[in-house]
Amino acid sequence: MKKRKTECPGKSKYLSGKRILPEPISKKTDIVELIDNMDAYNGGRLRAACHLLRDGYSRSDVTVGLSLAGALTPAGLGPSAIIPLMNHGFVDWMTATGANMYHDLHFAFNLPMHRGSHVVSDADLRDKGVTRIYDILFDYEDVLMETDRRLRKIMLQPEFQKEMGTREYYHHLGKAMNEYEEKHRLGEVSILAAAYRNGIPVFTSSPGDSTIGMNVAGLELLAETAGLQDAFKLKINPSIDVNDSTAIILNAKRYENGKTGVILIGGGSPKNFMLQTEPQIQEVLMIPEVGQDYDINVTDARPDTGGLSGAPPSEAASWGKIDPTMLEEAVTAYLDVTVALPLMVAYVLRAAKAKKQKRLYDRGAELREKLALSYLENNKELEQLKRLMKNLPAKKAKK
Repeated sequence: MKKRKTECPGKSKYLSGKRILPEPISKKTDIVELIDNMDAYNGGRLRAACHLLRDGYSRSDVTVGLSLAGALTPAGLGPSAIIPLMNHGFVDWMTATGANMYHDLHFAFNLPMHRGSHVVSDADLRDKGVTRIYDILFDYEDVLMETDRRLRKIMLQPEFQKEMGTREYYHHLGKAMNEYEEKHRLGEVSILAAAYRNGIPVFTSSPGDSTIGMNVAGLELLAETAGLQDAFKLKINPSIDVNDSTAIILNAKRYENGKTGVILIGGGSPKNFMLQTEPQIQEVLMIPEVGQDYDINVTDARPDTGGLSGAPPSEAASWGKIDPTMLEEAVTAYLDVTVALPLMVAYVLRAAKAKKQKRLYDRGAELREKLALSYLENNKELEQLKRLMKNLPAKKAKK
């Protein structure tokens, strides 16, 4: 009789996971039980993301950033999922496309968007004055144009008449949206209003790439042609946002000895803007740092095309964006975000206690000062750069 082979060393490590034998789904199954029993494939990755939110992101010393790409606000994910996650304390700062923030305004203005069909004639929709985002339909004149008209009037208020980043711009806009919600008793329907109430900084890395940016440009053109540049002074400066967002991460890691985590919903520019805070610290400002501690990606983009939207956390580690020693704490779920995000939020609300709001918007000046101090202490090129700056030709005063 042949002797049984000696067990291969290390085999048990690979077979140490929970046995796949889930409980049957029943009428009594709740969202936590449902997701806890997702054992494999992208269901398993969704479970891993939910568990990381519950066990890691729920800690009080973890500063959480949320990035939003894709047409999420038109689909109603603001009121249904994002605002509840913000109110639960699981969003400390946010990046989003300008389009998401623009369509968020429709809800605060109580301008309706409707379920529809993607199998329609777009030529006929245009003829009838209806605009489509896949299977979402809304009135061109009464929603889009009306939003633009109201937005332009808001931007002509005194608090907007200065150069600022989108962080400050959205804070002022959020205050106006909060007033709309309260005046018309709409409940909590606007992400920007919720951000204003909770002191959550919101950024858009490409502010000109949206209807908000288009309306800013239109008002600038009017001021230029009418000779009113001294009256209308709104300028969006993205460099302010680069420094303000970077200051959030530096403060959390260097000054508060905490950890940082990102929830990347979709990819695109918001994902890159959120992750580039670490290379800005390490590469440009030359401040010693190692990368984000926790990373959750939800995307339907493939990694093999070379685009950032599908790039996994391991690739981000090569850039210094993610701490390479923390890659086991990173999760990528290749899922439709309109399905995954509501499930993740429902899970967190049931499985994790609410966190105290960090109110990072209120601390903007403090965080910026800390960033500047660390920059001056660590960057070795400052004297050379200052000498080169001094050699630049001075701007001549207007006669």
